[in-house]
Formats: sequence, C-alpha cells, structure tokens
Amino acid sequence: MIVVKLTGGLGNQMFQYAAGRRLALHHGTELKLDRTSYDSQPANETPRHYELDSFNLKASAATAADLPPTGLAERIKCKLAGQKSPALIYEKDFNFDPRILEAADNSLLIGFWQSEKYFADVADTIRSDFSFKTKPTGKNAELAEQSASVNAISLHVRRADYANDEATNKHHGLAPLDYYREAVKQLAARVERPHFFVISDDPDWCKANIKIDFPTTFINHNGDKGYEDLRLMSLCRHHIIANSSFSWWGAWLNPRVGKIIYAPQRWLANPNIDTGDVTPADWIRL
Repeated sequence: MIVVKLTGGLGNQMFQYAAGRRLALHHGTELKLDRTSYDSQPANETPRHYELDSFNLKASAATAADLPPTGLAERIKCKLAGQKSPALIYEKDFNFDPRILEAADNSLLIGFWQSEKYFADVADTIRSDFSFKTKPTGKNAELAEQSASVNAISLHVRRADYANDEATNKHHGLAPLDYYREAVKQLAARVERPHFFVISDDPDWCKANIKIDFPTTFINHNGDKGYEDLRLMSLCRHHIIANSSFSWWGAWLNPRVGKIIYAPQRWLANPNIDTGDVTPADWIRL
C-alpha cells in the first residue's frame, strides 16, 4: 500500500495523487489518500478542502489504521501488536528527487512533488485517472463547443492569495504583466486567428489590465467549481499559464501533440530555489 498526504488546493492535490499513483503502480499495490490535513486548518492560512471528487481516480481514502500512530500510547500499542507503520518519505527539495521513483512499498509520501518526472512513465494512466466523471453543462458546454471551433488559447492569471496574502505573495510572487504581454505576442505570431480564453480568480482585474488585440473571452462564472475552469483550460489548443499548479494541470491535461505552452521563468519569488524541473522540457519559460 502507498499513502499520499494531500495538502493545498486542487493543483497541489493532483500532483500529490499523481506521484503516489505512479509509485503504487510500480509496486502493483493500492493507493490511499490521507485527507486529514483538511480536518483542521490554521486560521491564518487560505482555507482548503478536498477537491478530487470530480475525477475518475483509482484510490480510496486512508483510514486511521493506514496512518502512523500519533500519540506515544498508540505507537506502543501498535508496536506490541506487531503492526508496521508506513515509512515516511518527505520531499527534500522543490526539484525532482529520483529516489521517490524507487521508494519502498508501504510508504507515506509527504510533499508537493511538482514535476512531471514523478509520473512521466505512466502519463496515459494519470490522464485517464484525471478524466472527468461528468460532461460539461450549460455555459461550460457552450464554451467547450466554442473553444473546439477556434484556435483556442487559455490564459490563466492567479491572483487572490498570491496578491492579497503577504506570506503567500512572499513565497510565490505574481507573474508580471510583461510576461503575459510577451507570451500573447509570441503565440499570436505562431497561431493563426487566435482566440484567447482568460481564466482567473480575479476577472475584474484581468478585464482592466489584460489587453489583447484578438478575440477574447473572459470566464468568470464557475465560482468555487475549480474543476470546471480546469476542464475549460484543458480543452484549449495552446496555453499561457501562471506560476500555479492549477494552470499547470490545465495545460498538461491537454493531450494534443504540438501544443504550445508558455510558463513564467520565475516560478517562485525566491530566485535561489531551483524550479527547473517544474515544467516539461518542451514548455517555453519566459
């Protein structure tokens, strides 16, 4: 059995699932998801909740019996009973760690694992697992049909906590407007008759600041149904993503050969953190 600890929002949960799923496949065993981090969250952090229900996952929720005992009495009780707790495997650095690919069975992965390299050899399986349980309806169905009829380019702007929470901003930073301007310019030179679909948690800011001289649709109706925005991104032909795991997955789930994807050169605010492995080799960093 492999257990993976889920933390953060939808994009982070997808990375954590993918790394755990690949290791479970490697061992021919089951994957379980530790969702206990959502039971109680610090008041000073952005509220998060489990968001993988919309996908056709191959995993089940971990129970207390699947997790390491927390108290001294529980640890002694398990040891006396001959029960073996999972080995804890912590993420050491932001960059890809190849040791994870060979981690032992009966392991609990604790980290973010933000690199395709953790699951590239089972990419088809991961895409299948992240297929959606339901079809788009209403306005989302209309937008899906529209994006299929044009050279659709998703442009994702992440603001919210990145802009408004001091600690989050200090860690992540914001992709600058110059990045979006240059990515739009380069993609428009490579794609005939582009149509941009702008997705953001701050649509009013985007309408005021993102100026594109091509047909543009601003998407702002899905509220807390992040998976709907994720699906709409994945249906586009090309992508301009933010320094966000959410838009990373929107681009990665697009299965088209020849897709063009732009990502910010600076993925985190701290330039001393090596983020070279966060994007696949054929994505363009600006």
